[in-house]
Amino acid sequence: MVRIRAAVIAIALISAGGAWAQVAPAVERSGATYHVAVCPGPAAPGTARCHAHAVSDAAGVVREQAAQPNLTPSGYGPAALRAAYGVTGSGSATTVIAIVDAYGYTNAESDLAVYRSTYGLPPCTTANGCFVKYNQSGVQGSYPRQNTGWAQETALDLDMASAMCPGCKIILVEANSNSNSNLGVAVNTAASLGAHVISNSYGGGESGSTAYAAYYDHPGVAVTVSSGDSGYGVQFPASAPTVIAVGGTSLTTSATTRGWTETAWSGAGSGCSTLYAKPTWQHDAGCAKRTVADVSAVADPNTGVAVYGPSHSGSAWQVYGGTSVAAPLIGGIYGVNGGAVNYGADPYANTAALNDVTSGSNGSCGGSYLCTAVAGYDGPTGLGTPSGVTAF
Repeated sequence: MVRIRAAVIAIALISAGGAWAQVAPAVERSGATYHVAVCPGPAAPGTARCHAHAVSDAAGVVREQAAQPNLTPSGYGPAALRAAYGVTGSGSATTVIAIVDAYGYTNAESDLAVYRSTYGLPPCTTANGCFVKYNQSGVQGSYPRQNTGWAQETALDLDMASAMCPGCKIILVEANSNSNSNLGVAVNTAASLGAHVISNSYGGGESGSTAYAAYYDHPGVAVTVSSGDSGYGVQFPASAPTVIAVGGTSLTTSATTRGWTETAWSGAGSGCSTLYAKPTWQHDAGCAKRTVADVSAVADPNTGVAVYGPSHSGSAWQVYGGTSVAAPLIGGIYGVNGGAVNYGADPYANTAALNDVTSGSNGSCGGSYLCTAVAGYDGPTGLGTPSGVTAF
């Protein structure tokens, strides 16, 4: 992943620790594809930033296409993603997938309707009971102010959950801000509303995060978390031992029996936690504590997915990458399975139902499996990517 400097404006953020400088995102490049992070970083202490990347031109202007009849959007759609990961079921309306993100998204329902109708997915609306939006207190109203970057993240999350589990019920829980405390409250609210899956596509530094770890501990619920978008390095809440940490791959068609091939995405987060104990189902020997990630899915903007969501002029089709794609995609597969969830243990007990990813790297770690894809378990891609729903 090549980073290209762009003209930026520093934004002063004030935190309890003093001034925290946040810089607008540099233009990055993956293969021949330019892209920008929709949530600029780094995350201030005690906060998280989303992990979505929008495909752009070389100057960092996001590529957009207005909705129109008979349009075939760029980027992978539901049929391709379901084929790549061997998903044939549609899930059940009794299964609830919760999307947790920061800030508001005014057009969440109408934008989701465009995505689903374009790809022939069944309607998911407030009127038919499939879609419900809540604030972090569980109220249908009094939503937080809109933040365009986080709203773009939310559009991505809603679309990926829909792509993989079009029959599932979806609830959107909007945290008041991107603070760890508000996001954690939103996760608890999602669990209290009966979510079988809670998808979280954001992260920040591990330091000081133990105060928020309990928010992500919900027995029987699949709490998926994106591993990061800055390459080798560990972020919270992906490092919490009670979640399913989701890394990222580059996904392309191939002449193999599967019809697809994957390599580790250079931007996916991974590594060895400095704070959290290793869960009993992890057995890699090179990290005494919790290792990130557990599983993975497509995340490379160069092999990105189609999303309909906020743009500079309203709403438009865009192409997205980042492990923000992978977390709700895996969450949707947990939704299709719909069975009992034992924290992150299930994939470790069903490795035959995963595609092992054995090439690619996300940084420098002395060549170890913590940043390099190898046969079996590795940091950037975990145990691999879905081959059906059995491992979830």
